Amino acid sequence: MTEHIQLNAAQETALSRDFTTLSRHVLSHLGSYSPDAYDLSALMGRIGLAGKMISRHLSRAGLVEDALGVTGEVNVQGEAVKKMDQYANRVFIRAFEQSGLVCRLASEEMEKPYYIPENCPIGRYTLLFDPIDGSSNIDSNLAVGSIFSVRQQEGFDEGDAKDLLQNGHKQIAAGYILYGSSTMLAYSVGKGVHAFTLDPSLGEFILSQENLRIPAHGSTYSINEGNFCQWEESMRDYIRYIHRQPGYSGRYSGALVADIHRILFQGGVFLYPGTIDRPDGKLRLLYESAPLAYLVTQAGGRAITGKEDILDVVPQKLHARTPLIIGSPDDVTLVESFLTGQKDAIAAVG
Repeated sequence: MTEHIQLNAAQETALSRDFTTLSRHVLSHLGSYSPDAYDLSALMGRIGLAGKMISRHLSRAGLVEDALGVTGEVNVQGEAVKKMDQYANRVFIRAFEQSGLVCRLASEEMEKPYYIPENCPIGRYTLLFDPIDGSSNIDSNLAVGSIFSVRQQEGFDEGDAKDLLQNGHKQIAAGYILYGSSTMLAYSVGKGVHAFTLDPSLGEFILSQENLRIPAHGSTYSINEGNFCQWEESMRDYIRYIHRQPGYSGRYSGALVADIHRILFQGGVFLYPGTIDRPDGKLRLLYESAPLAYLVTQAGGRAITGKEDILDVVPQKLHARTPLIIGSPDDVTLVESFLTGQKDAIAAVG
């Protein structure tokens, strides 16, 4: 006679959690076993694989020759290329070569999209990504991240990929991977936001929190105040106001993913405004602002440029930049009230 081993409730919960892998979770949330659902599940699995590879390399970066520092090259953004930027960019490409899932990849490290001809007849998606966000933190062993966005392949433009010059509502999935004290992945396919933690013993991203909701208000504001004198007066007025309010804390890590991750769980607002000389700001719309806006909006937050919702912005070029104000809805509304000259909204926020 076969004996059935009885597990207690805690053991059953842990076992169920350990079997909720990233790919399985995507399928369950799409509520379908159609070819499209399987493709998106496989695509997220490949993103997870790239994250595991980058996480492993980062954890050993101090021991691996030529892992840290700059390459001596300058990317399309005019920025010095870190060796880890170059490595992570290549990891994402290799993860999707011969996958049959994406026709092209576009990143802030490449001037033009990277086409995979053998995938194009069947790969219906484009992956846009920032391979390493906050790479200036790497040599100091601080948190960094990767940001990703998935869009439907439209047309076969092998030049400037003009079909990508559409608003953020065209995204069908987006998220980030945080390489910190643990490696975490947060994603959305338009059905809420879900967080996974990499279990090194299993080599899998395991569900750690489902249906995340960003608090309506938080006590943290995240901004590089070293740029204070370069902002428009309305942004400086907001910062002066926050300085006078009890209970607020300034937190700025230098890595967008790390700051957004904290705000997603604890509430608050992240700001990277334009300056008087550079009103478009620094952050790339397609690789940074739009994916994170998609994610935070799915969690009940807001993301704006200061003049309009980030998801409504249509880029004029592949590497377009945009200001970004993102986070808890009440906190973003407060910032917006200063930028639009409607400071009466302050009383409503409290």
